[in-house]
Amino acid sequence: MISCIKHTASCTVTVFSGIFAASGGALFAAIYSQLALGLEPCVLCLYQRVPFFAAVVLSLIGLAMRGNEKAVRIILGLCALLFLINAGIASYHTGVEQQWWASAVEGCAVPDFSNDPSLWEKILTSPAASCSDIAWKDPVLGLSMANWNIFYCLGLFMGCVAALIVRQRPGPSAQP
Repeated sequence: MISCIKHTASCTVTVFSGIFAASGGALFAAIYSQLALGLEPCVLCLYQRVPFFAAVVLSLIGLAMRGNEKAVRIILGLCALLFLINAGIASYHTGVEQQWWASAVEGCAVPDFSNDPSLWEKILTSPAASCSDIAWKDPVLGLSMANWNIFYCLGLFMGCVAALIVRQRPGPSAQP
C-alpha cells in the first residue's frame, strides 16, 4: 500500500492530472449548483473558486514542465499553498455562516435599499446572496458547501505535501 502511494506521488503526470481533475471538478460542481440548481453564490463562495482556478492553471503548467524537477516542486508547493488558503477562506466562511463572527468582506451582506435614490444602480451591482445564509446543507451530516470545502482542500493540501515529501527523499528519481 505504501509503495503504491509512493509510486503514485512520484509520478508527475498522475499528480498534476489529479490536481487538475480535483480542482476542475470542484469548479464544475460550484458552477453547476449555481446555474442548474439555482443556488446563488455569495462573495465568499466566489472567492473560494479562485484558488481552484489557479490550481487548474498551475497543474497544466506543471504537466508542460514535467521534465524540470525543480519547477515541478515549486508548482506543487504553490498548489499546496493554494489549497491551504482555500481551506482558510472556507473556514472563515463557515464562521460567518454559523454567526461566530460578522464578515469583514465588503459585499458579504445584501444591502438595505430602502429610502435610497440610486436604488436601481445598487440592485444591479449588489450581491445576490448574503455570506451568512447557507444555500445548501448536506441532508445526512448537515454540513454546508463551505464546511465540505474545508475538508476537501485540506485533503488536497495533504496530497500535495505528500507528493513533495516523496520527491524530496533520496532514491529513485521522480518519474515524468
